[in-house]
Amino acid sequence: MENKTVPSYFYFTLFKGYENIRILYFLLTIIAYFFIIVFNVTILLVVLKDKSLHEPMYLLVSCLLFNSLYGSSALFPRLSADLLSTTHTISRPACFTQIFVICTYAISDFTVLSVMAYDRYVAICEPLQYHNIMTQRKTFLLVLCAFSYSVFCVAVGLYLSVRLPLCGNQIHRLYCTNWSVVRLSCVSTLINNIWGFFLTVTTVFLPAGFILFTYMRILLVCRKSTAEFRGKALQTCLPHIVNFVTYSIAIFSDIALSRYEPGQILNAIVLIMSLEFIVIPPLLNPLIYGLNLPDIRRKILSIMISLKVALSC
Repeated sequence: MENKTVPSYFYFTLFKGYENIRILYFLLTIIAYFFIIVFNVTILLVVLKDKSLHEPMYLLVSCLLFNSLYGSSALFPRLSADLLSTTHTISRPACFTQIFVICTYAISDFTVLSVMAYDRYVAICEPLQYHNIMTQRKTFLLVLCAFSYSVFCVAVGLYLSVRLPLCGNQIHRLYCTNWSVVRLSCVSTLINNIWGFFLTVTTVFLPAGFILFTYMRILLVCRKSTAEFRGKALQTCLPHIVNFVTYSIAIFSDIALSRYEPGQILNAIVLIMSLEFIVIPPLLNPLIYGLNLPDIRRKILSIMISLKVALSC
């Protein structure tokens, strides 16, 4: 008979072999997390404190940056502690909490990017109706729906995973993932697989398709417009396009990684592909928006000049 159990903890196996350089990885982790906090909080404060930036586009940027802080908080503090530890175990409740936060972060990034694409579509394709369509109330409802849908999807997925009896407790990652837990199941995971497929289609492929559709429409409008209009449209859309491409590559890498069994891929590749979607976007997003959006860039430069003057006095 199979030994069907509910383990009280899980063991991360990917830390094996890195004992001699764990201090280096710890320092890199702390530095990365420090810059994520500083970069994202800086842009958030600039947008929230300046009333001239209380427009749908900048509020959506703030939501994206807040989501980056939310998602990275589930990884970096725990990863830092594990790098200094010799046991590399995590309790069952902590593991499922980490899964919930990281998954809601991942899905919310795509749903918020979809709302941002819709915002740019209305601004460029229906400029005269923009303020009538993208009101603060509608922006709030769209953001609420974007985050609520991710919470609902992840909650259902976690419910299906928590009920599974498991025949092991070893996770071949640096953090907990839903699929890593599901593959430890002693029984059929057909329902989990069906829900996972539905989740991938509705939270990754459909939003990606919608974003591509909106930007194709924007390109068609820009082709028929003046050079000045095209320049302004590109200036506001470029950060979103770069962000979308970067995040898509990162998330598809993680999806591809989950299709392989432990040991089929080099640990170094697993490490890079599993961390990509939760490290690179939170680091790059504030730089992309801070450097490319003129209004935000001017406000940051103004603050830096004011600080320089204050320090020199």
